[in-house]
Parts: sequence; C-alpha cells; structure tokens
Amino acid sequence: MLEWQSSVSAVRIPLFDTAEVLRELQPELQPRVAAVVESGRFIGGPEVRAFEEELAAYLGVANVVGVANGTDAITIALLALGVGPGDEVVVPSFTFYASAEAIPHTGARPVFCDIDPETFCITRETVERALTPATKAIVAVDLFGTPAPLDDILPWARERGIVVLEDAAQAAGATLGGRRTGALGDVATFSFFPSKNLFCLGDGGAIATDDDALADAARVLRFHGSRDKVAYERIGWNSRLDELQAAILRVLLPSLDAWSEGRRAAAAHYADAGLGELVTLPAPTAGAEPAWHLFVVRHERAAELERALGAAGIGARGYYRTPLHRQAALAPWVPADLSLPVTDKLARTHLAIPMSPLLDRAAADEVTAAIRAALAD
Repeated sequence: MLEWQSSVSAVRIPLFDTAEVLRELQPELQPRVAAVVESGRFIGGPEVRAFEEELAAYLGVANVVGVANGTDAITIALLALGVGPGDEVVVPSFTFYASAEAIPHTGARPVFCDIDPETFCITRETVERALTPATKAIVAVDLFGTPAPLDDILPWARERGIVVLEDAAQAAGATLGGRRTGALGDVATFSFFPSKNLFCLGDGGAIATDDDALADAARVLRFHGSRDKVAYERIGWNSRLDELQAAILRVLLPSLDAWSEGRRAAAAHYADAGLGELVTLPAPTAGAEPAWHLFVVRHERAAELERALGAAGIGARGYYRTPLHRQAALAPWVPADLSLPVTDKLARTHLAIPMSPLLDRAAADEVTAAIRAALAD
C-alpha cells in the first residue's frame, strides 16, 4: 500500500495538506499506479496522451503538451513563441524564482515589474512601465491562485506585437470572466509539483495553447529537438512528463473543481471568522473566481505573526521575503536604479496561512484566534 504523509506533519493545522486530500482517492490510485508498472511503459505512453487530451478539454484549449516540470514549461513555451537573444521578457519580481529563472535559458533578458498591492498580480500599468522597444513577451503570473487581469493585458499586448505567457502554476481551477486559467494568454504553463492545486507525486508540468504551430514546436523541443530520434531539427531539451505521473494526474483532475470550491469555502470561513478585522485579506482580480493555492494575508507584523503561529502549531510562511530583483543570481539583469516599491513592501508584510479544500470553520476560527492573540501581545 502507498502511504500518504502530510507535507507538514509537525503542526496541528498545516499550511497545506495533501495527505487528507489524497486519502479518499487511494482506492483508485493504487490500481492505476500498478497498471503503469505492469505495462512497462514509463515515458510517452498512453497515459500521457490521455492526460494531455483530458486537460485540454478541461481548459477549453486545443493543445496540451506534457513536460517534466513547470520551469521547463516556461522555457520551452518561450522558445516556441520565438523568444531568443536580444529580446526582453517582462516578469513580476514578486513570484517564485522559476518564473524568471526560465527566461535566460532562452537567451532573452528578464525585465522586472511591480504588481498590484491588492491582488499581488501584474497589471497593464505595471507592465507598461517596464516596456522597451526590445520587449518580446510578458510572463503573467496567476499568483497565489488568482488570475492576472489578462482580459485587459492580452489585447493591449497584441496591439504592440508582444506575446503573453500565462504562468498558471498556482491557479489551476480558477477562472476569469468564465474562462479557465490556462486559457487566458497566447500560451500557458503549469507545474504539478505536489503542493499545487492540481498535483502529481513528483515533478511534472504542461504547456497549454490554442496555437497548433506553437504546440508542435513545444513537442519537438521537449524531446531533444526531434520528432523521431533520427532527425534533429533544433537544440532541444529532455523534458517529458512521466507516464506514472500522468496516470496519477488523470485520477486527480476530475476532483479539481470540487477542490477549488473547497478552497473558496475556506476563504469564506476566514472572512466569517473575522480575520479581516485583524489583517488585510487577499483580493481576487475583478471578474475572477480564485482557486486560492495559498491564502496570503498582509500585516506590518507579518514576521512576528509567522513565529507566533508556528509556536501555536499552525503552519505559516512568508514565501517571497527576498523578491527576484534582489536575488544575487538575477543581479546581472537588474538596473541599479530599479524601484519596485509595492513589491518591496509586500515582500516584508505578506504571510501565507493554512489553506486547503478541507479547511473548515473550526480551523479558520483557531487560526484567527491565534492571530488575534499574537497581535494583542
């Protein structure tokens, strides 16, 4: 039997908990995993093809291309879009490192922009301040489970000949204007890392697009630049979604909408518990139904709250205390005079607190009470 373990077993209310979410799916997961092992097909088999088709249908796009992880997905998607040396790619500084790390692998230069203080996402205005004549693409991150305002950004970018990549790694199951994340840009990328809303039991990723030519290029790039192991058209990557992970994802995908509803219910529990009287609650983009990958609140005493919640057995974490434009590895692409005041403030004042499709009112009350007690000291 497979044994599921909480990712944060030392606390009573974990920051996120895959164990309980997976438990009810064990009877279906066990035989699917065994079937893949017995088949002897572990790379590029029927499970991968079926998952690609099922995720495409769920998202409402023409093509999904499975890859090894979400970082490779961004790099391969940018290459398929034609991004390369001499180009610039605008990316928010307040996001996971991979969103920017993937860009230099194309030969392009990352250019960092600020974000909206309420949604934590880029806006047309924050991107516009970072544009130059060399701007080829924008990486729009659906941060913490709420979509970036791509209904505003995409047509504006297209008028300028700029392509938009939607980094949907944290927002599977969310919608904007009734359309699913993953279908909002010229191309979208996903990570299926075990902490994500839609996850596998290891690394995995995908590229989603309506552009058949772009999808074809991505399929070539993910397999050494070849279609047949004989002729090699491009310098590519070895980045393929494993058959075993695809089989697991096929079991989990039908639960994604219910899990997203559970996450929205958890956010409502926090609001009903009075958490908004103590800290600033996250706000979704206008017209969005978020799928809260993380529930990130704001307070000037965020670091102090993190320590107090940990002492109370409640998971809490500041995710991006050092934003990307202040990371040493990215310093070669950061102008000395770059100013991102919203990013710098949010880096200091944000705090992720427990979020799960199963988080109930009692847990929300306990987290809220712990925050209230910490702030009263």
